[in-house]
Amino acid sequence: MAWSWRLEKADGRTVGMSEETFSTQADAESWLGENWRGLRADDVDTVTLLDGESVVYGMSLHDPE
Repeated sequence: MAWSWRLEKADGRTVGMSEETFSTQADAESWLGENWRGLRADDVDTVTLLDGESVVYGMSLHDPE
């Protein structure tokens, strides 16, 4: 399967997908580690990791309070 990120607003609305798909979970997570600041600058609040169409996990791009 191909791994990808769904980009979302805080209310759960999808605002896009990662421009790339990845062959492994580790590659997808590395991409997020390199790009999360740019996503925040583009007003993305949360991301959800997908393995094909299956949700693996979601996470906030905001600092924990």
